[in-house]
Amino acid sequence: MLFDSTLRRELSRGFGATLVVILTIVLTMFLIRTVSQAANGAIAPQDVVLLLGYVALGHLPTVLALSLFVAVVVTLGRMYRESEMVIWFASGVGIMRFIRPVLSMAWPVLLVIGLMLFYVWPWGNRSSLELRDRYEQRSDLSRVAPGVFQGSSDGRSVFFVERDSADKANARNVFILSNHEHGESVTVARGGHLSTEGEDRFLVLDKGQRNEMDARSGQYALSSFETYRLLTSPRAARAVKGESPKTMRSIELLSAPTPRNLAELTWRIGMLLGAANLLLLGIGLAATNPRLASNWNLLFALMAFVAYYNLINLSQAWVASGRFSMGGALAGLHLAALGVAMGLLWWRDHAAVTRLAARRTPMTSARAAA
Repeated sequence: MLFDSTLRRELSRGFGATLVVILTIVLTMFLIRTVSQAANGAIAPQDVVLLLGYVALGHLPTVLALSLFVAVVVTLGRMYRESEMVIWFASGVGIMRFIRPVLSMAWPVLLVIGLMLFYVWPWGNRSSLELRDRYEQRSDLSRVAPGVFQGSSDGRSVFFVERDSADKANARNVFILSNHEHGESVTVARGGHLSTEGEDRFLVLDKGQRNEMDARSGQYALSSFETYRLLTSPRAARAVKGESPKTMRSIELLSAPTPRNLAELTWRIGMLLGAANLLLLGIGLAATNPRLASNWNLLFALMAFVAYYNLINLSQAWVASGRFSMGGALAGLHLAALGVAMGLLWWRDHAAVTRLAARRTPMTSARAAA
């Protein structure tokens, strides 16, 4: 049908343009934050692009849902301003008739959102957590760049290496300044290498001196050594276990129905249901007065989007705290949102029919008088 094909084509164009704009803004924001984390030493500089990809994939469902919602509001709003909606209403096409072409255009995107929420979201979180944890668990010696003073992970030691060796686990001409509760010490050595015993990691220094100062007595002690062992990390680097619900697959959340796991599953299902409900809500919020050159409808629509997604996050917190069950939170929030969207559509449809009837009555009276 001409109506369905025209509306789907307009919505597809609006969705593509909106997705490009929103994705560009989101990627720029995430890039700035990721580079800032790399500058602060939270992540490895060489992992910035990879981590940015994981973060972008994790937030892509929200970007897709927002792009769909904005595309519906903007496209239908333009049709209101250019009086196309008046023509469709006068032809007997009610606002309810717009639901079918909107859903027929959006269902592939909703399918992608569902797949990303249930499969890509936990995988991206798990991969980014592995990158961060691997960087945090690396040895204090591997943090050191040649010719640069670098602090340890706990902030109690400062390392300096004159020249880096080919093996990242070894170093030459090592300088270490350590602060502890009884004083401070300065250790220098010709070389050092890493040694792992159980879950502890040691830095083994060869042929050096240690100058230690006792803070209580103020006395200094100078000692020479052939081999000196220094604990650099209380645990060895190991693979990250997906303990967080965000890193667990949906089937794993169902198999272990703890409040936290059910809360995460509530959020994933709620994001998908919210994307579908926002399509219906966008049809009702797109109405605007063609005589007024303003975009207040888009502002109200964005406020509704923010409020709805905050409620989805709030429902997750409610399920995690045990206030509501997963079914109760999903039904209470999303059925209410569906009711509001359908009620708004009915009100818009009823108002359009009333306005058309009011316009036809004077014309009929005028013809009868003539």
